[in-house]
Amino acid sequence: MNGPGIDYHAVFQALPGAVALLTPSLVYADVNEAFLSVCGRTREQLIGRYLFDVFPDNPDDPAATGTHNLRLSLERVLATGEPDTMALQRYDVESPDRPGQWLKRYWSPVNAPVLAPDGTVALLLHRVEEVTELIHARGARSDTDRARALESELYTRARELQEVNERLRLAHAREREVALHLQEAMLPAPRPLGHHHAAVRYRPATGALNVCGDWYDLVDLPGRTAVAVGDVVGHGLRAAGVMGLLRSALSAASRVADGPARALEVLDLYSRDVAGAESTTAVSVVIDWDGHVLTYSSAGHPPPVLCHADGTVEFLDRATDPPLGARPEPSPRPQARLPFTDGAVLALFTDGLVERRREDIDTGLHRLADALARHRAAPPEALADTLLDELTPPTGITDDTALILLRL
Repeated sequence: MNGPGIDYHAVFQALPGAVALLTPSLVYADVNEAFLSVCGRTREQLIGRYLFDVFPDNPDDPAATGTHNLRLSLERVLATGEPDTMALQRYDVESPDRPGQWLKRYWSPVNAPVLAPDGTVALLLHRVEEVTELIHARGARSDTDRARALESELYTRARELQEVNERLRLAHAREREVALHLQEAMLPAPRPLGHHHAAVRYRPATGALNVCGDWYDLVDLPGRTAVAVGDVVGHGLRAAGVMGLLRSALSAASRVADGPARALEVLDLYSRDVAGAESTTAVSVVIDWDGHVLTYSSAGHPPPVLCHADGTVEFLDRATDPPLGARPEPSPRPQARLPFTDGAVLALFTDGLVERRREDIDTGLHRLADALARHRAAPPEALADTLLDELTPPTGITDDTALILLRL
């Protein structure tokens, strides 16, 4: 028995739908009784065998696409860890009693991941519903020609839907690639900050077709450095374009404003004329190297973290205001100061680093603080990689992530 008195293997075998479990290499690991019944095979003919060795395409049908479409769907599930519902498929099956004779069959497949405790895809759940009899039954109500026409039309429309879905996936993938290149061009590596060391990282969400509008910026000023990160609401090229406009505007404002609060006020005013900039979050920190003081202001963004040389951690959370454009009229923003000593580490980041589904963001913030304190002695470049490795869940980050680390 598994769990509280439930035999899940018995449940699996009793499922009324036809279900098979495949390994990531597409080998049959288990099948239920309904699957054996619908495919006309024995357990010995399936378990331990490669899916497409058991069910290849009909060699007499040069237009057959069943194996191709099914393989693409299963590979998508492996890559994304998300279920994939396929359009109606014609997938002929060789008669188990008469080798060489192929039976015309129609199927409605759904593929889903079975996740291991570490979040990786351990198995693929392949559920199929045969709809051959449904198509034939609908056609039997009229003459034979009409039945064949209905069958052909239904199958043709299903294939058209599959092709449209594939074109959409390719279009999204191309847009994502363009947006990533745009972001990379707008987010260059930081220039040397004298004897101070900084590391920056940008990571797109794992498995997502769209990228978001996360950005970072470092502005070197006489005796000071202005550091900022921000996050535009939305996805794709539009968000990446808005990100570029806001990053450039804040970078310019930071060079002339008398502090981070004033720089964010200017950015707020500018953002009201930029479509898609609504509710953008950003935080700016000005580092006074001689005075050993951080001055900061936040527009609805997760607070930066300062880890002192002795391992104590402070959140820069005493000057937080609403996101850009959230108020009817621009207004003065708060600003706070925090002293630091040599050897401290400052981390600015976007929410993809700390947010998890069904988890309070404070949990993620304290997880970051703990990791930063434990690895604070590492050089910034190594520390950045360590934080990303340690804070990224096994299934990958679900939102884009920007990270800046500075050794003070």
